[in-house]
Amino acid sequence: MTRIARRNRRVLQVTGAGVAALLALSACSSSGADSGTGSDASAGASGELSGTVNVFAAASLTESFTKLGEEFEKRHPGTKVVFNFGGSDSLAAGITSGAPADVFASASPRTMKVVTDAGDAAGTPATFVRNQLEIATLPGNPDRIATLKDLTASGPKVVLCDRAAPCGAAAEKALTAADLELTPVSYEDDVKSALNKVVLKEADAAVVYRTDVRAASGRVEGVEFPEAAEAINDYPITLLKDAPNAEAGRAFIELVRSAEGREVLTGAGFTAP
Repeated sequence: MTRIARRNRRVLQVTGAGVAALLALSACSSSGADSGTGSDASAGASGELSGTVNVFAAASLTESFTKLGEEFEKRHPGTKVVFNFGGSDSLAAGITSGAPADVFASASPRTMKVVTDAGDAAGTPATFVRNQLEIATLPGNPDRIATLKDLTASGPKVVLCDRAAPCGAAAEKALTAADLELTPVSYEDDVKSALNKVVLKEADAAVVYRTDVRAASGRVEGVEFPEAAEAINDYPITLLKDAPNAEAGRAFIELVRSAEGREVLTGAGFTAP
């Protein structure tokens, strides 16, 4: 299966196969003298926030959280926000396996429950946005896909997120609501991987979030379908119990849940809870 990873100094994407690599990377960064994730690095001499904030977030939050991370660093010049974006199920597995992180933002309560059941959340997670599915087709929609049922025809090559990922679970719920069965050409680890199959023209359609269709900026065409209303995902966020930089992590969550954070998120296509 094709994977497209966008890496820069701010973003590390995590897939279902990447938990072990994530743990190794986290261990390396936390042992460095200037990593900024220790408890002494959470505040400078003046009491201002400083150090690295490690945020594990669902892949569908990539664009909006990257923007919020930039805003956070502007407000707190002594900080650096490092994101691990990927399938929520993979991220939850990394956290429960001991990968150090400050904040977890999941694409579903079910994957957040993995973390809370393990006792790794500090307090009760709060839902901050919701998201809804759309069908992503090739530009111009050459297969004339108009309904979820059209995806079950023999012609279009369709990809779905893995059933363990929130976008895959939502797609299964929508298909059940429509009393349909669909066998995709592939299951992808997260929503960005599913979308990229269409972007690269390796598939004709994918069931993804409408936020991802919007983020693709014309490289795909979105098709709404009524069954998506039966599979809306709540997105919870929490500070993690053993957060290396809890003070800064708490401040990042406050920004996400603020009026400015909500404006960024709703501008990306999310809806308020």
